[in-house]
Amino acid sequence: MEEASKNFIHAFIEEDISAGGRFEGMRVHTRFPPEPNGYLHIGHCKAMCIDFGSAEKYGGLCNLRMDDTNPAREDTEYVEAIKEDIRWLGFDWGDRFFYGSDYFEKTYELAVGLIKKGLAYVCELSPEEFKANRGDLTTPATSPYRDRPVEESLALFERMKNGEFPEGAMTLRAKIDLASGNFNMRDPVLYRIRYVHHHRTGDKWCIFPMYDFAHPIQDALEGITHSLCSLEYEDHRPLYDWVINNTDVPSKPRQIEFARLGINYTVMSKRKLRRLVEENLVSGWDDPRMPTLCGLRRRGYTPASIRNFIERVGVSKVPSTVDYSFLEHCLREDLNSVAKRVMAVLRPVKLVITNYPDGISEEFEVENNPEKPEAGTRRVSFSKNLWIEADDFMIEPIKKYNRLYPGNEVRLKSAYIVKCTGCKTDEAGNVIEVYAEYDPETRGGNAPDGRKVRGTIHWVDCESAVNAEVRIYDNLFTDPDPDSADKNFLDFLNPASLEILKSCKVERSLESAVFPESFQFLRLGYFCVDSKDSRPGSLVFNRSVSLKEGFKPQQ
Repeated sequence: MEEASKNFIHAFIEEDISAGGRFEGMRVHTRFPPEPNGYLHIGHCKAMCIDFGSAEKYGGLCNLRMDDTNPAREDTEYVEAIKEDIRWLGFDWGDRFFYGSDYFEKTYELAVGLIKKGLAYVCELSPEEFKANRGDLTTPATSPYRDRPVEESLALFERMKNGEFPEGAMTLRAKIDLASGNFNMRDPVLYRIRYVHHHRTGDKWCIFPMYDFAHPIQDALEGITHSLCSLEYEDHRPLYDWVINNTDVPSKPRQIEFARLGINYTVMSKRKLRRLVEENLVSGWDDPRMPTLCGLRRRGYTPASIRNFIERVGVSKVPSTVDYSFLEHCLREDLNSVAKRVMAVLRPVKLVITNYPDGISEEFEVENNPEKPEAGTRRVSFSKNLWIEADDFMIEPIKKYNRLYPGNEVRLKSAYIVKCTGCKTDEAGNVIEVYAEYDPETRGGNAPDGRKVRGTIHWVDCESAVNAEVRIYDNLFTDPDPDSADKNFLDFLNPASLEILKSCKVERSLESAVFPESFQFLRLGYFCVDSKDSRPGSLVFNRSVSLKEGFKPQQ
């Protein structure tokens, strides 16, 4: 079983820590380096599970490091949200919490060291000139400053640090190979000038290291053995290794790349998700339609369902897109085993049992979860007047319709068999009351004479019903690939992605329900108490997922 769960990353790790491997006798040490410029989404979860999960598998350590080398969009709000999401998924970094900015001084020193070795120089090409001199596959890049004397570059780099030049006037570049077929190696920029306030260091620094330079240094300083990152960094690995091999760092981590997670009908770009938030196209980062972990949590997704989804998607070098329905499937699997079953009516119409005694109420014992007998039972009240779903009655039934219509019998879940006798409509022809007679001999829902009743519907007692708001969510986008480069993702926003039902009726047992409790509303789906808007006396539920793909109420 253990062998079957091994992926190519674990195969590399085992090779490295075995006898003769590059990390023989060392403890596996990984890191998760999110950028605190937004909230984590389901795509980050794959990296998180790989980073923390690999460390767990081999009894190692995983650092949490905030990649705050680009301060333009960084904020402490995101730092705290990232921590909360990681803990929610069940991972822990112990006391190994760092910031990339912790290493600004050391990174600067190592950059100076490269200049002294003749492996870096200050370049005065403007961004436009830099692009124009980049070359192509048959033409090397050029820079008139490549052979600048070491002492001159040292002095200019110091002046860059001291804020003597405007943004874009100068950069520090590595001296590697202007003719390299890998453009990441054509004397890449190591430092740029940015006059931006940093959320931790304030205005102390006006030069900031590029990620490709800072990241390997941070890994090496923390003693990381395996730097696991997404596939777009595969072409950057030669630069990662060059930095490790040419700076005076204490260790030599190994970078291994894996394919990112793609899911249809959503976007995974933090820039695009930020636009949705800032343009008020969603209610916030935690809008239940968002792929953010806080949004999924608010919608009712569980840590177990997400981790199971990531594990079953697997780790690969080949980019792929997973169907959103598979994520929903993993949630159904988890909630099916743990969620309490209750009755709720989302679009209520009154059912009057005309031959039931007036002023009488009784209770029925109902199981909480047929999948878990140990979850016990609860008592549900029953009286003459009940709420049922509007679509559980038709005046003129369609073919194979087995619910209420004049002359037909149905079973009221766990209560009685009733026979529909008619209905009352308003001036517009809308049904406002349904009438039926019950069979007192069928208490519990079974007919003593053995007659067959095909339809079973749920209900809520009018006398004890609790009012609730229910929010029905659908995909945020109508296009399966709204993130495609040739599309404007905003053109595919789904106007029907949220339906709010204000007059729902739920059974009394839900009166004190609080987040993060999840329930199966019988025949309707899985629902979670909303974490922000729900409160005692004003319940709000979010539909997490329907009972099955393309669900239709029981006939």
